[in-house]
Amino acid sequence: MVQTFNLQSPYKPAGDQPHAIKQLIKGLEQDKRHQTLLGATGTGKTFTVSNVLTEVNKPTLVMAHNKTLAGQLYSEFKEFFPDNAVEYFVSYYDYFQPEAYVAHTDTYIEKDASINDEIDKLRHSATSSLFERNDVIIVSSVSCIYGLGSPKEYRDMVVSVRVGMEIGRDELLRKFVAIQYIRNDISFTRGTFRVRGDVVELFPASRDERCIRIEFFGDEIDRIREVDALTGEIIGNREHVAVFPASHFVTSEEKMVKAVDNIEVELEERLQVLKSEDKLLEAQRLEQRTRYDLEMMREMGFCSGIENYSRHLTLRPPGASPYTLIDYFPDDFLLIVDESHVTLPQVRGMFNGDQARKQVLVDHGFRLPSALDNRPLTFQEFEGRIRNAIYVSATPGPYEIEHTPEMVEQIIRPTGLLDPTIDVRPIEGQIDDLIHEINERVKKNERVLITTLTKKMSEDLTDYLKEIGIKVQYLHSEVKTLERIEIIRELRVGTYDALVGINLLREGIDLPEVSLVTILDADKEGFLRSERALIQTIGRAARNSNGHVIMYADRMTDSMEKAISETERRRDIQRDYNTKHGITPTTIKKNIHEVIRATDVAEERETYIEKITQGKKLTKTEKESILKVLEKEMKDAAKDLQFELAAELRDAILELKAER
Repeated sequence: MVQTFNLQSPYKPAGDQPHAIKQLIKGLEQDKRHQTLLGATGTGKTFTVSNVLTEVNKPTLVMAHNKTLAGQLYSEFKEFFPDNAVEYFVSYYDYFQPEAYVAHTDTYIEKDASINDEIDKLRHSATSSLFERNDVIIVSSVSCIYGLGSPKEYRDMVVSVRVGMEIGRDELLRKFVAIQYIRNDISFTRGTFRVRGDVVELFPASRDERCIRIEFFGDEIDRIREVDALTGEIIGNREHVAVFPASHFVTSEEKMVKAVDNIEVELEERLQVLKSEDKLLEAQRLEQRTRYDLEMMREMGFCSGIENYSRHLTLRPPGASPYTLIDYFPDDFLLIVDESHVTLPQVRGMFNGDQARKQVLVDHGFRLPSALDNRPLTFQEFEGRIRNAIYVSATPGPYEIEHTPEMVEQIIRPTGLLDPTIDVRPIEGQIDDLIHEINERVKKNERVLITTLTKKMSEDLTDYLKEIGIKVQYLHSEVKTLERIEIIRELRVGTYDALVGINLLREGIDLPEVSLVTILDADKEGFLRSERALIQTIGRAARNSNGHVIMYADRMTDSMEKAISETERRRDIQRDYNTKHGITPTTIKKNIHEVIRATDVAEERETYIEKITQGKKLTKTEKESILKVLEKEMKDAAKDLQFELAAELRDAILELKAER
């Protein structure tokens, strides 16, 4: 079994990468708690981090601020470390409506969720890998700070099965049931087992295609085989199998009994408080709901919303920190926070929003006060679990600046590309000037991004540019996911010469064909024109050797000055390096993928995108047909480890379902 990270890549560290790798490794050897990799757009930050991991060889948690970015990082690390355990851990909900109560309208909203089976499998694969090996990289969204079952219970309830082991068949089945596996002799799927005489077949929660066949001879396990669940083909014999629980929220029977008793005690105390406050309706509601849950837990070992009783199930005191994915890691794990200027504020904001919603439920008798302990970590608790962290960003936030005044810089791109040049031009006559600049780029077969401050301005500008014959499209939050993918692809192939947007043209859009980025109203200080927002927007022109940025403004704001100064500083460093090493900057070449196949639902019908674009409504039959194709595409993409595409398809499915 591989226990060290084995980086496989045709590339060698270049530019600033060797120096950055050396500095980060040195910092970890000195046990620095916080380090920041300040990497310009397109400098290969993921490759740098991968080289650090090969030297450090610690289980690593990589955090991203959304599922799409996490999917992209997962694919990259999987490619770099094919022999190691690279795992994906995000929220397993395709759709999630949390339980809530709106007091002023007396509206109770019941929890509603749709679980993605593929992501649930990957979550189990991630936690089981942490207990089986050291060479583990888990790429996660902020889902990793949300409550998960106790790692000790999870580990202690693993069922170990060995050849020659003396155990009755029925006793083994009872053990499987205790760890949340379900017997189903007809539909054999993940998290179930079936029995055929002296043969027991179990489909592990962390697997997708392979199941375990256990053959008995009397009360002795005679043989263990790994089998293809679909075809029945025998893949190989096994001497030992460790069966991890089918749920992260597992507990022993003794603890369940104790938990039920503790819940009853809390219920009685809470009822007294509500009655003393003359909240009789709330008291009646709470007693009815809680006693039903208790009965379900006694009879079934489970109930709907059991996570609200997690504090009792893990026997934690009131106010104690919940167990999370981080608790499954060893104490000396390494944390990588990607796009830290966005991810860390997101971590900081999770706790308060969760508590505000649940406090209303507690106050109105829908939940016991212990439900408040089913929560994400506070930022202080998150900090307390970190021993070594590397923050990765082109624009580090206040937290990174405070904790790492000396940052590790990675400014040089392996391609030799420079940060774009920047012009500041007056607002008067900006549209005429913009049109001239677009036409100049059209002659060179290059593309333009135009950022505005408001949706109204984007729409009006798009209409005006279309009227004078420019091939332009508006990209905004209301554009359907599939249509958005198509628009970006059409910009790259030349169907459009320019895109107009508000803040959709910042992190995550990689368009080598774009040589000009224009920022209208650059002097209107605020979130969309802050120093970090401007630097991120400027970075969209850093993939092209002719990259240029025009800011239209009548005055120089602090944010503009800092963004321009930082860009010039990086550009000087890059230019000096290129001169010294004789490097000529070259535009990045990136393949243009065909549009998602699901857009062509039937040859004789207009595509989904075409109909939406033309403002036509789809029939119910067309929607059902498209949904089937999209769902198949999503599952295929997930199986092919194309999680970025799978996430986009999932969003498209949800949008289409919402229209039904």
